[in-house]
Amino acid sequence: MSEAVKKEIIEWIKVIVIAVILAGLITTFVRPTLVKGASMENTLKQYDYLLVNKMAYKSKLPERGDVIIFKSDLMQDNGRQKDLVKRVVAIEGDRVVISEGQVYLNDELLEEPYTKDGYTDYEIDTIVPDGHVFAMGDNRLDSTDSRDSSVGPVPLDDIVGKVFVRLFPFNKITTKF
Repeated sequence: MSEAVKKEIIEWIKVIVIAVILAGLITTFVRPTLVKGASMENTLKQYDYLLVNKMAYKSKLPERGDVIIFKSDLMQDNGRQKDLVKRVVAIEGDRVVISEGQVYLNDELLEEPYTKDGYTDYEIDTIVPDGHVFAMGDNRLDSTDSRDSSVGPVPLDDIVGKVFVRLFPFNKITTKF
């Protein structure tokens, strides 16, 4: 084998090793996610492609208004657990009251311009437990979320990360949710 071929092989090995290391680093910090379903309309739509910051809550807690991805006990058709995308409405210690289609947070009416219909079904009066958040979809009439006993308040340990960008569709790229 000639010296030139050996150098070319070494260069290719370097490129491949660097690519593998970069891919490993990126997937440690960022996770791509595809929206499935209508629970976050009109903010997010079916097949929106999102990037999630997996490190967002390693040094701080979620805040009201954050759009998060979290693990749930709900199952997909293929038998795997569903990850859900929802908005944090309340944090630990907050009192959430849902009555007559309105959401009250700590006894004050919550302004929610991001909701699809401006109406929230269910009747709830609860305190968010320590180590949890209360998360709901923006399309309140078509969302399985913390209001439902199959999901309930979301343990902080189940949060995968914070949505930080919508990459697709390209004409709707945004970091504002």
